[in-house]
This record gives sequence, C-alpha cells and structure tokens, in this order.
Amino acid sequence: MVKNRYNSAYSRFGRICIMPNLKISNTITLDENEIEIRAIRAQGSGGQKVNKVSAAIHLRFDIAASSLPDVYKEKLLSLKDKRITKEGIIVIKSQQHRSQEQNREEALERLVELIKSVNVVQKKRVPTKPTKGSVKKRLLSKKKHSNKKKLRGKVKDM
Repeated sequence: MVKNRYNSAYSRFGRICIMPNLKISNTITLDENEIEIRAIRAQGSGGQKVNKVSAAIHLRFDIAASSLPDVYKEKLLSLKDKRITKEGIIVIKSQQHRSQEQNREEALERLVELIKSVNVVQKKRVPTKPTKGSVKKRLLSKKKHSNKKKLRGKVKDM
C-alpha cells in the first residue's frame, strides 16, 4: 500500500481514501468532517469522456464552524478573496487534471495554501531617500532634455 501526503492510500485494488487530518502547520490540523468534497463534471471541451466522468472537484470549507484558531478565522474572514463567500465559506473548484484524485489533491493543496497565507506577516517597508549623486544625475538629464526641446523651436531672424 502506497500513501500520498493527504493520507489517500493506494492498494492493488484501487484508491482507499483515509483522510483523518489535513496538516496545516505543526500545531494546526483540520478534521475530514470539516471539509466537504464533491465530484462534479468538468467544464469545457474534453472529448468523449468529459460527459460521463465526474473528474472535477468542488471543495467547500466553512470557516466559522471549523476547528481553526480564532486568529486564523478572523484573518480569513477579513480577506478580500473571490473564493470566500459572504457567509464565510471557502469554495475551491479544481478541474485542471484528468483524474479525480489529482484534482482532489490540488484542491486540498490550495485550501492549505490559502490558510497558510493568512499567517504570513508582511515586512514593513523602510522608506529610503535617493542618494545625492542620483538626484544630481536625474536633474542633469532633465536639463539636457529640456535644452534639446528648446532647440526644436522656431528659428528667429536677426
């Protein structure tokens, strides 16, 4: 039996889905009951198989009802992301791959990335001043350019 990183096991009889926990960080994990995953038919052209097989994955995750820490919940709800509805539900649709398992893994990966992105602290920008040499160089080039433009004017007779 071979396992992938989302605890789906593969045996010689097929895929066995064992997803007890989805690891976000060392201290935070999500239970499988918190994530709703449905297989749907993929959009677009795809040949004979596209209308018969439900390979696309539709993932729904309710932020308020989850076991995430309150800090994560608040930050997720304050995000301006089109994947988060007004009710506070994250909706991720994955239809990139031909197999349902790969689409499921990609959807779970995107959910983990979204939750992890909330905890990243942005560095404060330290405003800097341009050096004296660069200011001097800029002003000199501006002066040259204005002189060039002045020479394009009408010719005056003496």
